[in-house]
Amino acid sequence: MSRRLSGDRLVRRSSGEDAARYIQRLIFDGHLPPGERVPQDEIARALGISRIPVREALIALERGGWVTIELHRGAFVSVLDEQAVRDHYELYGIVFGLAARRAVARGPAGWHAGLPDLAARLKETRDHTRFHELVLAFNSAVTTAARSPRIDVALRALSGMVPGNFFELVPAAMDVEREGLAAVAAAVDEGDGETAGAAYEQMMRRQADNVVTVFRGRGVLQ
Repeated sequence: MSRRLSGDRLVRRSSGEDAARYIQRLIFDGHLPPGERVPQDEIARALGISRIPVREALIALERGGWVTIELHRGAFVSVLDEQAVRDHYELYGIVFGLAARRAVARGPAGWHAGLPDLAARLKETRDHTRFHELVLAFNSAVTTAARSPRIDVALRALSGMVPGNFFELVPAAMDVEREGLAAVAAAVDEGDGETAGAAYEQMMRRQADNVVTVFRGRGVLQ
């Protein structure tokens, strides 16, 4: 097992969050198939960390449905359910949709002026990393204008299901995001928060379809 946990892509970090992402990637890439016990000691050695952040990672991954922790036996890779994936992105859509509605209603004058430019740059960008940065900037503009700490908390709780650059690992995701955020920008420009929120929700449902397809192809789904 230790041979499978080594590799050039390993980034040595010490946080439980990064350990969780590393374990997710092992599952995503098929190195830890459903039902297999998660080798905590070997993961800790591979990452150059203690077992404490690995245990923290497993607790977080259990909440996300990635693993099941059994008392005195350890953690085992779960079989993800398709509906759980769809629910995850449905929740993303609901929260971002609420943020868009609140931003239109509460945002300061001119807060949305940069959204059309960001949408245009998304249309032109092919680099996955740059695309991800632009999406973050777009969403940040919306959530900042919403001025809702509860929305911020809800978004932080929805950790990403795809371990790595979402737009690199889910090939169809970039086109969906371009269309979706362009629709959000257009609706916001017209002062139509309801349509902007609905555009977010529709976009996230389409992204759920893409993620299900990728997970199914990798044997991660039930």
